[in-house]
Amino acid sequence: MTDQAAASDLRPLLHSSLGRIRWGLMFLVVFVGLGAAAAHFASSLAEFVDTPAAGQVGSTMVLSPEDRASLTETQGAQQKLSDDIAELTRHIDAQRGDLQAILDQLTTLTSRIDTLQIPAPGPSAPSAATLPPDKAVLSSVKKRIGRSKPQGPVSVGGAPLIAGPIGER
Repeated sequence: MTDQAAASDLRPLLHSSLGRIRWGLMFLVVFVGLGAAAAHFASSLAEFVDTPAAGQVGSTMVLSPEDRASLTETQGAQQKLSDDIAELTRHIDAQRGDLQAILDQLTTLTSRIDTLQIPAPGPSAPSAATLPPDKAVLSSVKKRIGRSKPQGPVSVGGAPLIAGPIGER
């Protein structure tokens, strides 16, 4: 009974796998055909591309003397311009080198200025004891006296106001 069940299961499986194989082979044949057609097309395309280049070489041989002269003149001008551009490039490179040297000098000078501006640790500011005696006494007297302050009302600017009768103003 199991043999009959197994045999019945194999028939549809074999038919479906044969169908898949047929489709696979047809796909393979079509794929190979397309590859051959692409190779043929690529070779004919290469011939087509090479042909105009040969035509251009022949067309330069057929140029009139005036056209040849103008072509030679144009090529000479292109060569001169190319040389000028190369010379300008060399000058620009030289200027960049000079600018870099100047930048290095500025950096060095800036660092020297910075080191000179930093106060060196040394003797502190002179105190009152180191001043000559008469200058020390004068500075202490001036500090005690200070500025005289006006008596009475003072204006916004600091000048004393003149007090007078209110009606006269």
